[in-house]
Amino acid sequence: QVQVVESGGGLVQTGGSLRLSCAASGRTFVTYTMAWFRQAPGKEREFVAALSWSGSRTYGSDSVKGRFTISRDGAKNTVYLQMNSLKPEDTAVYYCAADVNRRSGAPVYDYWGQGTQVTVSS
Repeated sequence: QVQVVESGGGLVQTGGSLRLSCAASGRTFVTYTMAWFRQAPGKEREFVAALSWSGSRTYGSDSVKGRFTISRDGAKNTVYLQMNSLKPEDTAVYYCAADVNRRSGAPVYDYWGQGTQVTVSS
């Protein structure tokens, strides 16, 4: 069983920055594909960014490209989401997810964290 725990959410003003952290258990973290999703009130969960076991990065909507950066620290079993130039529309619960089965096709996220709230005030 893999545990995924997010941290780093909070309240920030428009234009500010936050860094979310996600710690995943397991001895083979370097083989995981890790991702961030978010869900705003009344909306469906949205893909934000992913970092594959091979180091490939993908980002979701154009609205986060250039502002959000996903990275990982293998020594700490942690993946990060650096969020800059935050906007009120970035307000959401941010979830971290892990695909622990190294695969060549589309990831399947079997393990999810509880989420961390990010609120951007205008």
